[in-house]
Amino acid sequence: MKAITKNDEIEFIFKNLPESIPYLMKKGVCGINCGQPRWGTLQFVSTERGFSDSDIDLMIKDLNIMLLLVQV
Repeated sequence: MKAITKNDEIEFIFKNLPESIPYLMKKGVCGINCGQPRWGTLQFVSTERGFSDSDIDLMIKDLNIMLLLVQV
């Protein structure tokens, strides 16, 4: 899988990196278990929930580290 970006759809991230679900839920970017829709980009959904650009950048960094770890 390619590196995750802020323009990736939440559903795409969940489908291709299931390990991201608990991480994003803990961060407050709600997912499949909270009744919120899974569509929208990571940036759009995060911004709607009050995350700053630097918060989103940190999430992307963490998700890409997670991605690297599962590909090993």
